[in-house]
Amino acid sequence: MADGAAVRRVFSDVVPEAIYHLAAMTHVGESWHDPSRVLRVNVLGTAEILAAARQVPGGPRVLVVSSAEVYGVVTPEQLPLTEDTPTAPASPYAASKLAAEVVALQAWRGYGQPVVVVRPFNHIGPGQSPNFFVPALTKRIIEAQRSGAGSLKVGTLTTRRDFTDVRDVVEAYRLLIEMGDPGTAYNVCSGRDVAMSEVAAQLLALAGVDLTLQTDPGLVRPVDVPVLRGDAGLLRETTGWQPAVPLATTLADVLSSWEAD
Repeated sequence: MADGAAVRRVFSDVVPEAIYHLAAMTHVGESWHDPSRVLRVNVLGTAEILAAARQVPGGPRVLVVSSAEVYGVVTPEQLPLTEDTPTAPASPYAASKLAAEVVALQAWRGYGQPVVVVRPFNHIGPGQSPNFFVPALTKRIIEAQRSGAGSLKVGTLTTRRDFTDVRDVVEAYRLLIEMGDPGTAYNVCSGRDVAMSEVAAQLLALAGVDLTLQTDPGLVRPVDVPVLRGDAGLLRETTGWQPAVPLATTLADVLSSWEAD
């Protein structure tokens, strides 16, 4: 997507009425190994997407997907996080997402381009890449179950995250394309934080296995945000959105999708 000419050709062929810009390098842990590439793809790529969109007749609305990681390491007193919470990215990935937000909001202020920014918190569901915590853990639980292993190596389980089912997230994105205020950033979240250890326990219970979880230093990130919990009040006020899929249902669906493989 950092190839501006290629993006312009696609947009010229498709002539979109709306653009959901999710393309990015998204692995927080891997962003530490090649931060320059993450910045090139996530920031310059966003600039190319927006520039190409400005050449499309009718001026399509653009939804730029950022991340709650832009808030950085926050204190309990700052929770829940609102869109007015100061940003303080703690990883190269988070820095790239905040920079992409600046590019997107400048396009609104400078060109009048109808751009909406979203800051999704952790979202999960069947089909998600095993580069992320929940599908990775689910995949390894099933592999351990099939091999008869008694233990499993994991990363940090003390962190707490605000999880939303991907189907609810997609609904939020659709509503914001239709009803979101250009030049505005919106949190997309459940408003409830859950410990990774609790997620792991639920997955083990759903799988019906008893495994000892062992922390592997190689799976621990250099900097990890202890707690993330958001406030989606602005999203609700603007669109009427509410999350509908409970975490237990999401985890069961994730497990079923991996068991079928």
